[in-house]
Amino acid sequence: MAIPQSFIQELLNRVDVVDVVGRYVQLKKGGANFMGLCPFHGEKSPSFSVSPSKQFYHCFGCGANGNAIGFLMEHAGMGFVEAVKDLAAQVGLQVPDDDVSPQDRERAAQQRQQQATLTDVLEKAARDFQKQLKASPRAIDYLKGRGLSGQIAKVFGLGYAPEGWRHLAGVFPDYQSPLLTESGLVIEHADEKGQDGQAKRYDRFRDRVMFPIRNVKGECIGFGGRVLDKGEPKYLNSPETPVFSKGRELYGLFEARTAIRQHGYALVTEGYMDVVALAQLGFGNAVATLGTACTADHVQKLFRFTDAVVFSFDGDAAGRRAARKALDAALPWASDTRSVKFLFLPTEHDPDSFIREHGTDAFAARVKESVPLSRFLLEAASADCELDTAEGRARMASQARPLWSALPEGALKSQLLADIAQTAALDAQDLMRLWAPAGGRGQGGGAPRSARARQESREHDQAYDRDQGYEHAGGYEQVSGYEARGPRRQRKAATQHAWQGRARTGRRGLMSREDRALGLLLSNTTSWDQLSADDHHLLAELPAPHGPLFAWLETQLHEHGHQPWAALREALRGHEHEALACQQVEHCAMTPGAEEDAEELAGVMLRLRIEHLKALEVQAIARAASDPTELRRYADIQAQRKALEHQIGAAPV
Repeated sequence: MAIPQSFIQELLNRVDVVDVVGRYVQLKKGGANFMGLCPFHGEKSPSFSVSPSKQFYHCFGCGANGNAIGFLMEHAGMGFVEAVKDLAAQVGLQVPDDDVSPQDRERAAQQRQQQATLTDVLEKAARDFQKQLKASPRAIDYLKGRGLSGQIAKVFGLGYAPEGWRHLAGVFPDYQSPLLTESGLVIEHADEKGQDGQAKRYDRFRDRVMFPIRNVKGECIGFGGRVLDKGEPKYLNSPETPVFSKGRELYGLFEARTAIRQHGYALVTEGYMDVVALAQLGFGNAVATLGTACTADHVQKLFRFTDAVVFSFDGDAAGRRAARKALDAALPWASDTRSVKFLFLPTEHDPDSFIREHGTDAFAARVKESVPLSRFLLEAASADCELDTAEGRARMASQARPLWSALPEGALKSQLLADIAQTAALDAQDLMRLWAPAGGRGQGGGAPRSARARQESREHDQAYDRDQGYEHAGGYEQVSGYEARGPRRQRKAATQHAWQGRARTGRRGLMSREDRALGLLLSNTTSWDQLSADDHHLLAELPAPHGPLFAWLETQLHEHGHQPWAALREALRGHEHEALACQQVEHCAMTPGAEEDAEELAGVMLRLRIEHLKALEVQAIARAASDPTELRRYADIQAQRKALEHQIGAAPV
């Protein structure tokens, strides 16, 4: 969906960033600006400033800054288009989309109005449930018995639904309103009539502790209710409604956003009480699925807020089954820049009981020792397989194939192929040949397309390195009393930025990595989301002509969302480097095997990261003569470079 720049500007002129930020952060007037505690990092004294005159926010502690759209994207985890639509709805603007018919626009407007009305109904019920909790000693004693304080109950908006079939009739003037059934608060039996001739109705939640479920904007969209004593079901959730879908929402995510950033990961647990109890004990980064298995939508939503997710399960058979479903959901999103782990607690413990018995430090240590996705994938593939027999290893390889295929292209997928092949006692290329027919590849003999692509990529990289003067002499030279690796040409250019010191194309006419990355990203802008923030910065900081083009592309994505090349082509007209951009996209269009683009982009970015680290090494060497502390920096950078080179399984390039 392409949104005109003129509309974005009009929208930002109409909204007030103070109001937008104020929905999530408590702000106080401080001179010309408003101040509050930064939602992006933990702090005790306010350093987060919002300027009503500049319509801009800035944190003097962590450096976070941006406008109203950027705040919703960073703090509420919205995509660009979603954030624009949210702000537009607040100020009564219709987001333009030439591809949408007037009838579809009208239906969309009615749907938005219905959703807003339903959340208003649910919010009213939530406020009443909170009021009822204060008047119920029995419900209060239950929560205290679970170790919860009044403060944590307030943070999560906990409440109590009283006994009785029609308590909500005293809350809503019209108990027959269809909104009560559409929101899931009331159950109606159309085939049963009351004395008034109306279909029989009664409250869905009765005599239960109530857990409001909020979306990332903080709106109440449903409830979970737990019985106080014995009863079935122990937990009762709101049904699917126009505003609530169990497969997409996570309990506690709204409350956990800041803590997730502070802890550096999201902890996915199995129940409402786990989330609230963990927050009470210092782990406010916990969320829970809503009575259903973890889905790919859940994982995608979490990765909007963090690059690391830890799934916590009981160590029993049921916990293992739940973990297996979470693995399936996480695989498509497990890129090289993300971390997915699995925490299995002893069968007698849940996170709450484990922390109370062993302490927060012990639990944090267990989190660090969690099983990484790569190891759990191998365990899942090896389930019920006798690996000491040929039959068992063959079965393991067969079970591993769909798991491995679900991973995005990248270094992790390549390494796991080698691990699976080793476990199956096969060569990696032989394993790929065995797998290829089921995927429709390898027809006509020879290595599969992906294997050929990797080989061609390696040959291209080696030729490119030779062309750019990166051959290693096979030895080391002494520089200022210590050994320095690297080509003579780089050391000669130590006083210059290495990015500036290299030609963009070689004598043999080879396409540079910067060229290839540009063509791949312009051809398919969704690939931009697969790169890390560091990759975005690296590309944008390249010297002209590439850096300005990557910076331009990033701006386009922020302002208009993902666009096809045809739309980008029009936007590029008149750009200083228009010709280069068009040339690289044409090269991509002529390249066979478009399905390998993601794999190729991952390889190109890996090589670019290595080159960038080499440039930093050169700078550190140059500065070491006057600043000995640069030796330590040089060693750290070199270690990072070697780790990346190990990923590609090649000698230093």
